[in-house]
Amino acid sequence: MRIDREKARTLLDRIVNELGAALTVPLVVIGDRMGLYRDLASSGPLCADELAHRTGANARYVREWLAAQTAAGFVDFDADADAYSLSPEQAAIFANESSPISMQGGFELAAGAIGGYERILDAFQSGEGVGWATQHSDVCSGTGRFFRPAYVSHLVHHWLPALDGVETRLRHGARVADVGCGLGHSTLLMARAFPKSTFVGFDAHAESIECARRDARAAGLAHRVRFEVGLATDFPGRDLDLVTFLNCLHDLGDPVGAARHVRASLADDGCWMVVEPRAGDRLEDNCTPIGRMFYAASTLVCTPASLSEDVGAGLGAQAGEAALRSVIEAAGFENVRRAAETPFSLVLEARPPRSIRPQEDA
Repeated sequence: MRIDREKARTLLDRIVNELGAALTVPLVVIGDRMGLYRDLASSGPLCADELAHRTGANARYVREWLAAQTAAGFVDFDADADAYSLSPEQAAIFANESSPISMQGGFELAAGAIGGYERILDAFQSGEGVGWATQHSDVCSGTGRFFRPAYVSHLVHHWLPALDGVETRLRHGARVADVGCGLGHSTLLMARAFPKSTFVGFDAHAESIECARRDARAAGLAHRVRFEVGLATDFPGRDLDLVTFLNCLHDLGDPVGAARHVRASLADDGCWMVVEPRAGDRLEDNCTPIGRMFYAASTLVCTPASLSEDVGAGLGAQAGEAALRSVIEAAGFENVRRAAETPFSLVLEARPPRSIRPQEDA
């Protein structure tokens, strides 16, 4: 077999870059947990010894960490001053948890998924699934942190207003189930924005529910927000005004069964909001940096989660709108439309057949 040397060189260059990126993932998590980024953002420029002293870290480790971060382009270095700093853009991504472009959660999720790769290797051979509860703990916490900036930026300000009549009902007082709520970030954001409505967050992962309950108490919202362990196919509640599935439908073993249960739980004029990673319907449509990231996460986390449950549909995180609509319509929803989208997310609004819109929105 003859090898095209130019193609091989191009591929090898890319592989070297990939290996450097992969090895940088745990370094970013270390920098996050040691407070290195935050201290640089608030007090920089600093030399390595100063940063080590301020954060209580070993100076030799910090010096090597800073070299790696500089080479990655995540930290700026002034050679004349022998000092390191973060640009406003770097600080927004690595040091500010409330920033709309914070990405620390993505690195935490990636580190957890990489750390648990042996379970996925076994699953490749056995065909069995790997549920969320058996993944590394960083997978759950990282997932919550990864999606939270999008929820802060878009959920209350853009996605809910894009649904027909829903924002008005929430202002007047609605009953809402947030299914697959994880750590409860989305549930609490909605509860803060709509004080006349009541919310219940459901998730199958008991540890995440405990964290969500604690945060609800700390926020003074426990009187209007409950968090319960529950499955998407049997969570309690009837005549609900709104049910939300945020980035979880593709994780389910039986997404059609879950959709049927949502339909049975909604009021006649209720609404189901489904938020999923944005993707095209064909593999070739998704060969982009975002698609690549979601396919990788789907192989290590999402598809194994689905295969660990009954039915094991294995939609995957890049299922695409056509596949999502097929699931929703198979459950008897007739009114499905794309309500909103971002570069990362697709928002679908689904209504039961012959849905009657609220009178105030006529």
